[in-house]
Amino acid sequence: MEVVEEDIVIVGAGIAGLTTALGLHRLGIRSLVLESSEFLRVTGFAFTTWTNAWRALDAIGIGDSLRRQHNLLNGGEHEVRCVRRKLLLEALEKKLPIGTIKYSSKVVSIEESGCFKLVHVADGSVLRTKVLIGCDGVNSVVAKWLGFNKAAFVGRSAIRGYADFKGSHGFGTTFLQFFGNGVRSGFLPCNDTTVYWFFTFTPSTQDKEVEETPAKMKEFVLSKLGKVPDQVRAVVEITELDDIICSPLRFRHPWDLLWGNISKGSVCVAGDALHPMTPDIGQGGCVALEDGVVLARCLGPAFTEKHSEGGEKDEYKKIEMGLKKFARERRWRGFELISTAYMVGVVQQSEGVVMNFLRDKIFAAFLAGLLLLKKADFDCGKLCIS
Repeated sequence: MEVVEEDIVIVGAGIAGLTTALGLHRLGIRSLVLESSEFLRVTGFAFTTWTNAWRALDAIGIGDSLRRQHNLLNGGEHEVRCVRRKLLLEALEKKLPIGTIKYSSKVVSIEESGCFKLVHVADGSVLRTKVLIGCDGVNSVVAKWLGFNKAAFVGRSAIRGYADFKGSHGFGTTFLQFFGNGVRSGFLPCNDTTVYWFFTFTPSTQDKEVEETPAKMKEFVLSKLGKVPDQVRAVVEITELDDIICSPLRFRHPWDLLWGNISKGSVCVAGDALHPMTPDIGQGGCVALEDGVVLARCLGPAFTEKHSEGGEKDEYKKIEMGLKKFARERRWRGFELISTAYMVGVVQQSEGVVMNFLRDKIFAAFLAGLLLLKKADFDCGKLCIS
């Protein structure tokens, strides 16, 4: 079968993959994005975007358009909004040249061919590429090729959904969060008529059937919400069954980032393929946006600067150097966020009178002030190459 030549292949049209592609495009560099689904993946429905995310979105030029579609929440000095994943991915796709994303293209294997990588796709096609970037999520084929272990189950699951109101939902701009014994729920307005919600819990043997159908998920959440305002309960009640999902929460052990190969030669990983984390500090999507900007900036010189007489080998060396720089910049950032999210989740999801008291009276202020807000103040920098 004919082998197709590509300079840069990105696996996965999620947040990290499309942000990287757009960042490269802004620098005048073409890439091809392989997506296993038939269309954009919007699993998760929405996510919290903190100041660090908006800096990244501004760097790639789509921040203002998304601001107009999402309300500013009460975040003190931080810019915090709940962004619909569908609207973000569509905004990224719209700014990319037609043909950048190739759908129904599941990567099944990777092999080396000198300075190049051969990417084998499920339909039998083969791509020969100078650079391979894995943005293919927690079950990343590229991360596995680099030697990373599978993401570990943290023992908790999350049910997520969003409710569309016919009129104003009346929540204003406040993010509501509720805690119970071993459960946590949150309700975030996206705009005047849409509310995103989540419910995290530790599944027991009896709860396994909850994950089978949206109807059971909805019934389970309503039975476990506890004492919450009727207005909050109504959000779950009016949520359509097609707009509810349940998924196990997974993370990469932080030490895997310290010792693992974030990049190897002309291959690297970003987003959830690099640092899957629990959603307890709302940074998973934000840091994926950061990754895309940093990766495009680090890789850019390999394709925009003139090469010496070394030709192909010189270009490969510059690619390798760029990806190593990305790995250096993102290794500790990923380590910190994974560790922080896991620790916050353990505290927030605690059970027992003593732990609940410590969480509500002592840890809450510490976690919010020192950990969450500090991590959200990160600046990934501009896209331009110095």
